[in-house]
Amino acid sequence: MDDVTAGLLLLDKPLGPTSHDLVQRTRRIAGTRRVGHAGTLDPAATGLMILGIDGATRLLTYLVGLDKTYTATIRLGTATTTDDADGAPVGEPGAVDDAVRARIPEAVAALTGAIDQVPSSVSAVHVAGRRAHELVRAGEAVDLPARRVTIGRFEVLQVRNDELDVVVDCSSGTYVRALARDLGAALGVGGHLTALRRTRVGPFDVADAVPLEAPLALLTPAAAMGALFPTLRLDDEGALALRQGKRLPTDLPDAPVVAATDAGGDLVGLVEVSAGRTRVLMNLRTADA
Repeated sequence: MDDVTAGLLLLDKPLGPTSHDLVQRTRRIAGTRRVGHAGTLDPAATGLMILGIDGATRLLTYLVGLDKTYTATIRLGTATTTDDADGAPVGEPGAVDDAVRARIPEAVAALTGAIDQVPSSVSAVHVAGRRAHELVRAGEAVDLPARRVTIGRFEVLQVRNDELDVVVDCSSGTYVRALARDLGAALGVGGHLTALRRTRVGPFDVADAVPLEAPLALLTPAAAMGALFPTLRLDDEGALALRQGKRLPTDLPDAPVVAATDAGGDLVGLVEVSAGRTRVLMNLRTADA
């Protein structure tokens, strides 16, 4: 079976620590420097963070572009420099009255679907080789171009005076802080994010994640890739041939990525299937699997 020291850790990140803090902590506990992540969360955010350990770090590239789900709280009436509660207020505060609240559904609908979104200035977007948030904190002005993102769902769960609890399904690269900013701007009163929790990354749910203080409980490479892609089960001869980079015949339909496992259920690698034959995309060394 898969080596328990190689796999994916589904972690329920608490409020406070940085993503780097959690990577460092996992390195100490797992006893390896080979720990990476499939996407960071801000210190003020909580929820699902996926870490790869040892050979499974090579699989993270297949997770970073997955769609995500967040729950969030948006406060209307004030915009901030960071689009969240850590920033300083900017502009004049706006009154959130019944007329404003009546326009929330229309404004939310306009921010749903494929939209052009300007990322928050305190983001990890690179500008001239540096991250935007580094430039902002150094006092430099940052003008980021809009990027196309997809908001599959932007649903208001509850309205409490000037606050909205929402759930957002979105493509990778979406900034929920920017959604809060743009919603407030559309309503003419300003807005910013006060709470954020990531509940889903692709097929992986925070309900299956472990808290920070729990022992490491890793998802095997085979289980992780099997949740994302079709599976090709190989006998011992086929697994050896695939590890040698050979193309194998298969009756699986064409697919850009397929998880190939051996007779014991361990992940051998990832392959492309085209016209009834495999082509190796990535092989895991025996020590990695």
